[in-house]
Amino acid sequence: MIKKINRRQFLQRSFAGAAVLGSGVANLSYDYRSTGVIDRVKLGSTGLTVPRIALGTGSRGGGRASNQTRLGMEAFVKLARHAYDRGLKFYDMADLYGSHQYVREVLKQVPREETILLTKIWTTQTNWLEEQTPGEMIDRFRAECRTDYFDIVLLHCLLNGRWQEEKKDFIDALSKAKQDGIIKTVGVSCHNWDAMKVAVEDPWVDVILARINPFHNHMDGTPPDVMGLLETARRNGKGVIGMKIFGNGDNTSAEEREKSLSFALKSQDIHCMTLGLESDVQIDDAVSRVIRLA
Repeated sequence: MIKKINRRQFLQRSFAGAAVLGSGVANLSYDYRSTGVIDRVKLGSTGLTVPRIALGTGSRGGGRASNQTRLGMEAFVKLARHAYDRGLKFYDMADLYGSHQYVREVLKQVPREETILLTKIWTTQTNWLEEQTPGEMIDRFRAECRTDYFDIVLLHCLLNGRWQEEKKDFIDALSKAKQDGIIKTVGVSCHNWDAMKVAVEDPWVDVILARINPFHNHMDGTPPDVMGLLETARRNGKGVIGMKIFGNGDNTSAEEREKSLSFALKSQDIHCMTLGLESDVQIDDAVSRVIRLA
């Protein structure tokens, strides 16, 4: 005889039997009290209205692969469609993650005009990156996603405060693409205090992707210091997206997830966040918590 189990038991057992991947929400205390969808928020003065959570596609990413793409195409599309159905109509991609082609398959099933596409352009020559001009890279990204435009394109992983001069070719190419309507907004992904300090004052920057969590884990300064800088960014009209909300996967107990999401949501200086979720269970938990906490 097959013993009947309820939905909660089924989800817990399903997750317990699965491999725990890099973003690692491994604790079996999950929040299923809501079946709603994530709301949308204004992204600073960019003119964009975006879901409060983006589906990150770069957990343990590098060399055009990530935990999300390592799921395989079919599993990734199912994951992304589930995220879409919960309101995460916002995909955070990058050339580094190799996720453009994966999101392309999702866009065959969902309306492009209802979806926010963010990607990031790698600006340092490395062994996995073919030699192309910045303009050629942008055209390749569009071909890989089969989209006419991106909502947000960021310079990826800036590591010093000299990026305005060092990345001028990329800045000029993104500016031209924005003028041509190929990109709606431009900005930076910061992994350095000086880089972010420059970004919050630079009028070229529309959007900042910043590392923030209450644990001072994989961050560019203490939580109060980073929040102070992001307050300046918000007052300057920047759209602010939080990343490393769970400390790059190091702070994933139920209590830590609750604390991290509450910290991000209660702040007035982060408009939305990207989460590297890898299963339906993780998506449902994050959505339920955010709906309750927001």
